[in-house]
Formats: sequence, structure tokens, C-alpha cells
Amino acid sequence: MSVFGGNSRGKPTGFMQTAKKHDVLTFGRASIDLFSNDIGAAFEDITSFGAFIGGSSTNIAVSCSRLSLDTALLTGVGEDQVGTFVLRFLKDEGVTTDYIPVVEGRTPAVLVGVQPPDTYPLVFYRSQATDLNVTIDHVLAARLDAFRVIILSGNALSRDPSRTATLFAAEHAQDLDVPVFLDLDFRVDQWWDVRAYGVMVRALLPQVDVVIGTEEEVLAASLSNRQQIKTSLQEVSSPEIKGDLNEAIRNILAQGVDVLIVKRGARGCSIYKQGEEEGSVPGFPVEILSVLGAGDAFAGGLTYGFLQGWDWYKACRMGNACGALVVTRHGCANFMPTLEEALRFIEEQGGF
Repeated sequence: MSVFGGNSRGKPTGFMQTAKKHDVLTFGRASIDLFSNDIGAAFEDITSFGAFIGGSSTNIAVSCSRLSLDTALLTGVGEDQVGTFVLRFLKDEGVTTDYIPVVEGRTPAVLVGVQPPDTYPLVFYRSQATDLNVTIDHVLAARLDAFRVIILSGNALSRDPSRTATLFAAEHAQDLDVPVFLDLDFRVDQWWDVRAYGVMVRALLPQVDVVIGTEEEVLAASLSNRQQIKTSLQEVSSPEIKGDLNEAIRNILAQGVDVLIVKRGARGCSIYKQGEEEGSVPGFPVEILSVLGAGDAFAGGLTYGFLQGWDWYKACRMGNACGALVVTRHGCANFMPTLEEALRFIEEQGGF
């Protein structure tokens, strides 16, 4: 059952008048990210790394928190120093960690090479990843009725028990009339078959209100599992996927999704709703250092606008602004803009 109102630009109504303990719950990956300090160097020539915080759901949580939203994260950490590092950072950022269990496994790490503007080879260390050990009981402990919106992750569908917990979270949130956002978050090396990602996402879509993803993620999520999908592993975080994007968009909307937001990098983003024309939202011109984290910052800005009751165009402009600021910086969660920074940047760029 949709919780959205029906004005011509898709402004949400009704649910926002309900008092909630928290604004946002994100559910998915958390990690320590080791970013190369030798910007532009080939991976084998890197001499040192800086330690930051990453994982798409964690980045989105920090983005929301810095934008003044009361935010919590549901993930898993190990009984290890990396888990302690992640928790300490989140607490310092004001992100509620009460719903993060210590589970079996190891808190993941990611090594990142930075070759501006859009080449960033990644090495994932996700063997026994703790975020994939979040269970249905952990979802129930998070008390979804305490949140105004929850944001799920496509990558959390790659393994059980996280897969089942994600499906349950969407189903449970819908029962509670809590809006469900899905960050498609496709990481090709986390799946034994690209087509399996699509199968899992399509199983989730009927319980989702808003989907956010890149063009490649939309293709991977929505094309038939009988079709051959060509991918390139050269850039793990940005695979090349062939297909008919318009068909893929129609397929996602046909699953009952209210709004699909397609991120298009420097070109901004597009808004799709069933039976309506595409809405184009321009981006902000900036000099790019690294595109990593931009999509997560976008999701944070979009969520902020959504919870203010803004129309989708204005909310997406907020998302574009947050993404634009992050691409000028060296890292993800640590460099998410504050509300004051984002609004000042938008004003300097001519406003919404």
C-alpha cells in the first residue's frame, strides 16, 4: 500500500505528520575504507592509505545525519578492532548505533585506488562479512515503526541471512505504513551471477516505494534473468551492462514502485513515475576528484528533501548538490556535506 499523496509532482503527504522517534533507518553495508594517498598512482605503486569509513548504507546514514536528520544504522560488526573503529566514528557523527549487533564474522575492509576522475579500482575484503549476518530478529529489534523512512540496500540481498532479513524488513515496513526506499547498490563481484542480482531485486520491488540507482544498476536489476548480460570486471564499482534502459525502467515501475530515480552523474538525475513523463533534474558543475560516495550523498540529500515534504524535483536537486560536493573530496562518509554547506552551495549556484 502506497503512503504517497497524489499531487502532480509527487509530493508526499499524510505520513509526515506522524510523530516518530527517528527519521531514517539505513540497512546494509559498513566497512573501513583504505583510500590511496597517492592520487593518480597505479594500484601497484601505492605507498600509503588513509583510513576512512565506507559501505553505501553507512555513507547514506552519515549523509542523513550531517543533514540534521535523526538517523540510525542497521548493520553488523565483528568483535574486532575494525568494528570498534566503525562504531566510534558513527557515534561521533551522531548516528544511532543501538541497533547494530556484534555478530559472527569480520567487519569488512575495502582498498581503494584513486585515479581521477572516475577510475577507482577496488579490492573488497568481505570474507565472512558481518553485515551479511544480520537476521530477521535484528530487524525486529530495530522497531521499524519508530522511523519515518527506511532505506534498504541491493547488496544486502547477496547472501543469507541478510537477504531474508532485507525482504522481511520491506514487508514489515509496508505493514507499518513506513515508506521503503531501495538503494540498488550493485557490486558485481559480490554475486555469483549478475542475473541472480536481478532475480533478488525483483522479488523485493513489490514492497518498495522509491528506487534509487545508476543506469547500470537499473539494467542489472530489471532485465529478464533469461537474457545474457555482458559485464566488465575492470572497474568493480562501475560495471558495463548492456541493455535497453527504457525497457528496464518500465519493468521496475511495473512492479508497483511509486518513484524511480535514475542517477546520471554530472548530468544530474531523472525522475520516473508510472504513467508520467520523465522529469529531468540538472546537476551542478564542479571539478571532480573522485566520484566514489557521490551516489550515497545523493541518497542522503534526496531523503532530507523527501522528509521536508519537498516535491521530487527539489529533493533531487538537494541530492545532486550533496553528490557534487562529495566528488570534490577524497573519501566517502568522512566527507559528506553538512546541511549548511549544501544549502550554501545551492544558493551560490543559483538556487533550487
